[in-house]
Amino acid sequence: MSYRAPLRDMRFVLHELFEAEAHCARLGNGLDRALIDEVLEEGARYAGEVIAPLNRESDERGARLEHGAVSTPPGFREAYRQYVDNGWASMTGPVEYAGQGFPQLVACMFHEMLMGASLSFRIYSGLTEGAVLALHRHGSEALKAIYLARLVSGAWTGTMCLTEAQAGTDLALLRTRAEPQADGSYRVSGSKIFISGGEHDLSENIVHLVLARLPDAPAGVRGISLLLVPKFIGLPDGGLGERNALSCGALEHKMGIKGAATCVMNFDGATGWLLGEPHQGLACMFTMMNDARFQVGLQGLGIGEAAFQAALGYARERLQSRALGGPAQPQQAADPIIVHPDVRRMLLTQKTLVEGSRLLAAYTARQLDLEHGHPEPEGRRAAARRAALLIPLVKAFLTDMGQEAASLAVQVYGGHGYIREWGVEQLMRDSRITQIYEGTNGIQALDLIRRKLIGDGGAELVALQDELTALCERQRRRADLSELATPVLARLHEWRDLGAAVIAAAQDDPEEIGACSVDFLQYSAYVLLAALWLQAAARAQDALHAGSDEAAFYEAKLHSARFYLRRILPRAGSHREALLGGADCLMAMPETSFAF
Repeated sequence: MSYRAPLRDMRFVLHELFEAEAHCARLGNGLDRALIDEVLEEGARYAGEVIAPLNRESDERGARLEHGAVSTPPGFREAYRQYVDNGWASMTGPVEYAGQGFPQLVACMFHEMLMGASLSFRIYSGLTEGAVLALHRHGSEALKAIYLARLVSGAWTGTMCLTEAQAGTDLALLRTRAEPQADGSYRVSGSKIFISGGEHDLSENIVHLVLARLPDAPAGVRGISLLLVPKFIGLPDGGLGERNALSCGALEHKMGIKGAATCVMNFDGATGWLLGEPHQGLACMFTMMNDARFQVGLQGLGIGEAAFQAALGYARERLQSRALGGPAQPQQAADPIIVHPDVRRMLLTQKTLVEGSRLLAAYTARQLDLEHGHPEPEGRRAAARRAALLIPLVKAFLTDMGQEAASLAVQVYGGHGYIREWGVEQLMRDSRITQIYEGTNGIQALDLIRRKLIGDGGAELVALQDELTALCERQRRRADLSELATPVLARLHEWRDLGAAVIAAAQDDPEEIGACSVDFLQYSAYVLLAALWLQAAARAQDALHAGSDEAAFYEAKLHSARFYLRRILPRAGSHREALLGGADCLMAMPETSFAF
């Protein structure tokens, strides 16, 4: 199974819908369209020719732990060296620390390529970018001088150490301790589990960002601090000092992402330094967490694209039965299965969910860029509010989509999809974790309801709905788009009413928050994608009216938009009906009645 980056669609999203060149001009980074396209083309070559061929064997061989050292699968070290030497690691890093300062709107396309080519490989570098963000924003100048440039370059990698055996989602139960020392450092002791890239042989140092409690810490999440704890103590000249008192105690045996080392990390009085203020670790960690959740959404998107490509290729080649309307290829013993309506249903479901999710990812990436780079303070604040609203949608919906696309690929392949030889069952296994880590999708849904909807009384959601409604109203006034715009506008108005109903229900009964959260998130995402698909359809119509020499591409966009609005958007209605069903049917039955 091969992977090829969907460059034409990425260029459509970047240049024709989100005006990447103008976006970069606003941010002041000097990137133009020619350079952006050159970067994407080289990224596609690297992902398709260097990384994708490693994916199958990484699943077969996995990461291995021997005598405390982790070996990555064959080819990973050489591929990572290219990743560093060719500047991919420093792509989004701050320019004052030798980073290239690429905006997320552009970088997210390359990162999606890596996810689609090999999720296991991408995991090793993914959290480093989040560590760079946290250290850059919250670290002392002394820590930044030693560690930041090496992390930006990729010579050193980073991790995020939150979870403990008794403390997963509920970090109030965290027990890892940090004892202050006379020199201003801390001695960190405790064990963390599920640490991606906690130990490996790709980089010469690994910098762990660890949540721990100080001796005077108050109980609960208000008593958590964030510390930088390196595998080797960094020296001012960029070299390595003594080995720190930490180790990998075990590797988890997983259903997927077997090439990625998921570690149990033991800290035995390891030397660390505080990031940010004491007891403010959770706030500091969220600098890293929001990036991580966005990146996990891209994981779902990358796997969804890979699954679609695999299913489409197989459907074009696999000969089975005849088309219902008569032979499509009478010279063959049978027709390719792509002629069958149900196979087309699966392929179009994959295609429209993947391409719609790419639109949502790009829209969110633009907000993340503006949150930090908008020239006006109010512009930065507005973008921060919008990004905060969108992050749980991206993380949850895109990973659910990736799992659905992978499952559909298995179905298109039939029996061949269920066996290891063809590779699509690996996509389904690899994608499953994306719905769980960095906050399960149920937690994302609770975050959307509690912190983003109820937290401001629905103000930011209404602002988003107003903007989308205005865009869609313009399309409704066009004769060639009115039919597509009408159902989208109806859902946007319904979404507004539904948000108000959820807030009111939660005020009457707190259980309603959890009872309706997942359905509300799913409803919101389906409607948001519908609005984005309408904008894509408008651009396609404009190109066709202008006599584009890529008529087939734009016609496919219109076909896809129609399919999404007629066959996928109706899913929103079922989520609406479910959430309006209330919490009583979930909570009324006694626990003892679940089984006898």
